[in-house]
Amino acid sequence: MALVIPVILCGGSGTRLWPLSRSGFPKQFLVLSGDGSSQSLFQQAVERINSVGNDSNGKVRLGDTLVVTNEDHRFLVLDQLRELQLIKAKLILEPVGRNTAPALSMAALCAEQLSNGEDPILIITPADQTIQNQKAFTKALQDCIQSVEAIPNSIAILGITPTAPETGYGYIQRAESKDLNNAYGVKRFVEKPDSKTAQAYLAEGSYLWNSGMFVLKASTWLAALTEFRPDISEASQKAWQTKSEDASGGVGFIRPGKEEFKAIPSESIDYAVIEKCPQSNFPIKMVELDAGWNDLGAWDAVWQVGQQDQDGNVTSGDTLLTNSKNSLVHASSRLVSVVGVENLVIVETADAVLIADRKNSQDVKSIVTKLEAQGREEKNLHRKVARPWGWYDSVDEGERFKVKRIQVKPGASLSLQMHHHRAEHWIVVKGTAEITNGDQVITLTENQSTYIPQGQTHRLANPGETPLEIIEVQSGSYLGEDDIVRFEDTYGRN
Repeated sequence: MALVIPVILCGGSGTRLWPLSRSGFPKQFLVLSGDGSSQSLFQQAVERINSVGNDSNGKVRLGDTLVVTNEDHRFLVLDQLRELQLIKAKLILEPVGRNTAPALSMAALCAEQLSNGEDPILIITPADQTIQNQKAFTKALQDCIQSVEAIPNSIAILGITPTAPETGYGYIQRAESKDLNNAYGVKRFVEKPDSKTAQAYLAEGSYLWNSGMFVLKASTWLAALTEFRPDISEASQKAWQTKSEDASGGVGFIRPGKEEFKAIPSESIDYAVIEKCPQSNFPIKMVELDAGWNDLGAWDAVWQVGQQDQDGNVTSGDTLLTNSKNSLVHASSRLVSVVGVENLVIVETADAVLIADRKNSQDVKSIVTKLEAQGREEKNLHRKVARPWGWYDSVDEGERFKVKRIQVKPGASLSLQMHHHRAEHWIVVKGTAEITNGDQVITLTENQSTYIPQGQTHRLANPGETPLEIIEVQSGSYLGEDDIVRFEDTYGRN
């Protein structure tokens, strides 16, 4: 019985799906698939891969899921994993982004450590794709596993049956025939083509889209990386050897050495290893997948997978459309009404609105680049910001004041902290608050309030079993989020 370990690569910022996707809350944590699911893309990816163990007829033994993400997103991942009650996972936290080859290296080294001398098979998938036909997907993964078991040092990749001459994907040229495991040989990998070349690939029939999903043994990845990119291999080993480990909410956190990880060259799985495998000592096979795959790389892709009405429109939230066709309209916080338009993307959030021609939706990333150049916060965070203890929503602000709505999870607390430049008024509107205010600890309930003077040490906690909600009014000369001194913090942010 093969030991199979799912690996979810959960990095990336999803800039093409701004303003819904932000660097502080990227697209993999959003509900975007358009199939009526209430699960995020990340949650769907985790359950999709783990389904291989349920449908393997005893041929597969699943290990804990390994999620490779960055330090800033660890509590988003943790919260969403808690909703998947049957999934056991460990989080590998990257201190900085170094692309997918170092991420997979950390996962492979972790899998070896957890496997008690076995050589586990890894299933690697990005966290931000959609699949419409789960049964076909599971069967393709099982074929990949059998191929990897049958051929030493081999790698299996899922190739997507193309439906259009897409220029945004890399392509795989397969051999003419497949083996007993439904796997084709691979002739070559090709980069994202221009439109004319993509049309030629589609007409030729032997080219498939590169899904970015792979199956291989942990030892195979590490050996191939050593052969093709010894610099990445050596640096990854050093970062792994200097790791630290802790746990939160029953889930293990693994942190590679920070300075050692920063020294790893940044490279993708494809460039570092996969594209070098044809005609090498690491045979690569391709299993074809025709299962309604989409990587949701732009708003046009979200429209494609969404539930279209009789006029081809995909809507979400409070929307009204008249005489409009083939458009995507997403409302987050208010009514969005649309009259007489075609082929548009309209996305409204509390602090930003995007209007784009659907065919140009890939270019949304240029807006994000401009936001970054101007130092605007709309690139990074929504008005409503998730925190490990709950969330806050910046309702209003002006000269020398800011108003926030704050919700604290049952049993959670903010850090013990102080502010140099602002005072705060807290009004409890729901639940029970335990408040540390200097030397005093008081309990407040609905409609009661307190005042936190400038420079006073304080903490807000929820001792109850229901969410606590307060209104916070800040006043002072500077109201930035960086005016905070933490003395104690449950979440390691001191």
